[in-house]
Amino acid sequence: MDWFLDRHDRRVPTTLRRDIGDYLARHSDAGPDQLADAELIAQEMLANAIDHSDGPIWVSLEWSEAHPVLTVRDMGATFALPEHVPDTAQPRGRGLWLISQLAPEFTVAARRVGKAVESVLPVTRPVEPIDPPRHTVNPLPHLSEAAPRGGFGRESFLRALVVQLANAVEAQQGPDAAQRAIAQVAVDIGGQVEQEFRQATGATGTALSAQRIADCVVRLKAAIGGTFRVVDVTDERIVLVNGQCPFGPEVRQSPSLCRMTTAVFGGIAARNTGRAAVTLEERIALGDPGCRVVIHLGDSAATATRAHHYTAAPPFTAGR
Repeated sequence: MDWFLDRHDRRVPTTLRRDIGDYLARHSDAGPDQLADAELIAQEMLANAIDHSDGPIWVSLEWSEAHPVLTVRDMGATFALPEHVPDTAQPRGRGLWLISQLAPEFTVAARRVGKAVESVLPVTRPVEPIDPPRHTVNPLPHLSEAAPRGGFGRESFLRALVVQLANAVEAQQGPDAAQRAIAQVAVDIGGQVEQEFRQATGATGTALSAQRIADCVVRLKAAIGGTFRVVDVTDERIVLVNGQCPFGPEVRQSPSLCRMTTAVFGGIAARNTGRAAVTLEERIALGDPGCRVVIHLGDSAATATRAHHYTAAPPFTAGR
């Protein structure tokens, strides 16, 4: 899951750090010392972004492999990690040096706009995957979306319902129930979108080829105001880019909406190839100038990392 941080609310980092710590404690097999180190890493990463960057901040916690990965993205310039403990007179660097000593892996990378600070947390889990903790930071709609005369518009309200409903399911019934709910959304919406595409193009009775799957998801996004286009198609993957989010600039305040997109894309692809995985390499919702989405198809999906995975029994036999 992803969070948008209001840098002007100083309570947010503490709340989010505790949420992350509680989640790791519930689902990892780590001891108290490892959990304390992981929470300290989260605290220092959040503090560094707030104290040494300008503009919006996004936080992502992903646990698709053995170790969870915490990423903090902002619009500031990149920097070099300190090789030695900084002198106390230096204005920055001590927290970053501390993270580099505690984290199994710690990197800073420039994006096309801004930077991403990423840390592998020193805990593991016995099973995988489980979604991150309940969303307690930045309730939606965001207050900045209120109309001048009061109230929220239809778009903001509906977007809030989608995101917060998924969070409520996770909070009340657990992450497994939340995953099943999102998968059901993908099956229902993706299936209907695919049926319309087949009816419009005459592609009936056989599995969609990789090119037809690409055409289908581009058609879906175009219908709701997206500008997705295909840059590469093979039997193993589809690569798409997008320069305009259908949800507008407000998506940066509710980046969890991207999971609904991956679920629908992955559901359509899995239905036609048996298995799919979706990787979000760039996201407008996290401050990137555009989106870059990779859909891994069939057997190639098994080896995709840092991806959302989907499976379905293919009801067809040949691509068209």
